[in-house]
Amino acid sequence: MRAAAVAVFALSASLPAQAPAPKFDGGRAYEDVRQMVAIGPRPSGSPGIQQTRDYIKKQLTAAGLKVEEQPFDATTPLGPIHMVNLRATLAGQAQDGGRIVVGGHYDTKLFRDFPFVGASDGGSSAAFLLELARALKGRVNSLPIELLFLDGEEAVIEWRGTDHTYGSRYYVQEARRAGTAKDIRAFILVDMIGDRSLDIRREQNSTRWLTDAVWDAARRLERPEFLDQTTPIEDDHLEFLSAGIPSVDIIDLDYSAWHQPEDRLDRVAAGSLQAVGDVVIAALPAIESRLK
Repeated sequence: MRAAAVAVFALSASLPAQAPAPKFDGGRAYEDVRQMVAIGPRPSGSPGIQQTRDYIKKQLTAAGLKVEEQPFDATTPLGPIHMVNLRATLAGQAQDGGRIVVGGHYDTKLFRDFPFVGASDGGSSAAFLLELARALKGRVNSLPIELLFLDGEEAVIEWRGTDHTYGSRYYVQEARRAGTAKDIRAFILVDMIGDRSLDIRREQNSTRWLTDAVWDAARRLERPEFLDQTTPIEDDHLEFLSAGIPSVDIIDLDYSAWHQPEDRLDRVAAGSLQAVGDVVIAALPAIESRLK
């Protein structure tokens, strides 16, 4: 018996240590929202969004990730505006160039009649991505996971024509031009996920199997914030869908403070960020299995 016990101990000691299960910290993500809201309004091309970029890059670097900038000059109804997408990639086992992209925007809507700080609309998605970087940095990913911080999601004046989703449109156009759009195996978009009364409906334009993977995870975790009702929403994911990339939009547009002065820190909850973080992480194995 003693010899068998020694053999078992020796075998277990020789096995590589398993990485701890990834844990999303909603409180830490909430602190990221607080830091960005403290900057003030952060519309594209403003000093505020430059400060936000600096904050994002600092946090990603602290998590051990290399940050790449994708700068471009967008043609808007107010003239050219310099915008910058940010991306950082978590390593994966696959070596064929394929990747999963998880994205969200970090700009806020431009309002001239009141200071719009976009706690949920702009703040929550950027904070989510930062905390996802921390949570997944020790995970063994089947595919590399790119974290994409999109500039210019908001309309400069009004959401019609091409006055919106500047960053995602440029990102997809460049991927198509380079012939690498096929390498984006799935796109997961998060937007406005900080609402204290979080209600996330299945977005009708989103890819069915990818939506199912997310909602199945929410069901397993018994997260009531993910509803079985459906709604159509125009958002950054449409640019990816237009390129044939499976995409899902995780968004709560049932938010009374949307594009209002009230979209402040007191309307955001760490528990809401936690719910989305837990669900996305729980959905990853099914998504990766589908993409093998």
